[in-house]
Amino acid sequence: MALFGLYKRSTDPNALSFWGHIDALRGHLFRSALVVVVIAVILFCYPEFLFDTVILGPMKSDFLTYRAFCHLGHWLELKGLFSDGNALCFGQTFKLQSLGLADQFTSLMWVAIIGGLIVGSPYVLWEVWRFIKPALKHKEKKASVGFIISSSFLFIAGVLFSYYVIVPLMVNFLGNYRVSSMVENNFTLDSYISTVTTLSLATGLIFELPVLVYFLTKFGLMSPEFMRKYRKHAVVVILVVAAVITPSPDVTSQLLVAFPLYFLYEASIFVSYFVIKKKEKVNS
Repeated sequence: MALFGLYKRSTDPNALSFWGHIDALRGHLFRSALVVVVIAVILFCYPEFLFDTVILGPMKSDFLTYRAFCHLGHWLELKGLFSDGNALCFGQTFKLQSLGLADQFTSLMWVAIIGGLIVGSPYVLWEVWRFIKPALKHKEKKASVGFIISSSFLFIAGVLFSYYVIVPLMVNFLGNYRVSSMVENNFTLDSYISTVTTLSLATGLIFELPVLVYFLTKFGLMSPEFMRKYRKHAVVVILVVAAVITPSPDVTSQLLVAFPLYFLYEASIFVSYFVIKKKEKVNS
């Protein structure tokens, strides 16, 4: 009932004091956290699916990405563009180990929470929108709905892109990299999970670039002319980022990462142009 009361008060911004807004915000944060925790608990109850299928998937030689790369290598060989068709057929030669007594249990908890955040991100954004909705005008409310949909789509797309492209390439390269044949690759479970989750979340945030440009343009801090002017510089930065994200020396892997990032940059130019045109139309 208390939560219902908070919601009722939050729908009337004129009747709320400063502490009233804090109470309303607390209700939205509580519901967001509750949804994330519920999803995390559900995922926690299915450790085989969460680890064997999802988290440890990029370690398997029959992972979707590895099979796709292998087929691509064979196709390029048939077209005469590749000398060795098996050059893009990857395989894992390392094992994971758990050193601490509670490492596997805490790893399951951490992965379940991260999964809850990713799966529950659309609802969290919706709660944020519900909090600021009373202070928005009718047109801004319509734009807010588009913001929630686009932000959720871009974030999840970034996470999936990292999971199916960046993570397998990095795991394959770093997992099989050796400074000497006398050194065996046996990594800790924590190290592997940290790499997978950090890359996935970071890429999800990078994919929010069009949304960031939208707000920067709206505040007058960005323009399509500026982004076009420094397009060549952006391409260099994108190639550097792709090279860092995919330490594998083959150009194919780096281009697979660079192309989506460049597409995001071009999409951001279009978003900035759209915002400027909309401003000009309103002011005219």
